[in-house]
Amino acid sequence: MVPLSWFIGLAVVLFMIGAAGVLTRKNIIIMLMSVELMLNSVNINLVAFGHYHGDLRGQIFAIFTITLAAAEVAVALGILISLVKQRRIFNSDELDSMKG
Repeated sequence: MVPLSWFIGLAVVLFMIGAAGVLTRKNIIIMLMSVELMLNSVNINLVAFGHYHGDLRGQIFAIFTITLAAAEVAVALGILISLVKQRRIFNSDELDSMKG
């Protein structure tokens, strides 16, 4: 049986990689993928703690989080496609306002 500390360590490493991607990259798509990586590290923690406590609430909450993340990506990609079509913006530094 794998100890809980290994799951926590994996989640910490994934979260740090995602945080570094959000803080250091300027490409909006890479930033979105980094946010998803951070959310998946939280889901690993939820499932691991739910398993070790013998409770299904961690798995249920992880599924809820995955559903919200999918909706977030759909909205963000819609906004990103609109920005690319209208302004040819790929970097987050060029986003100075949201008005058309």
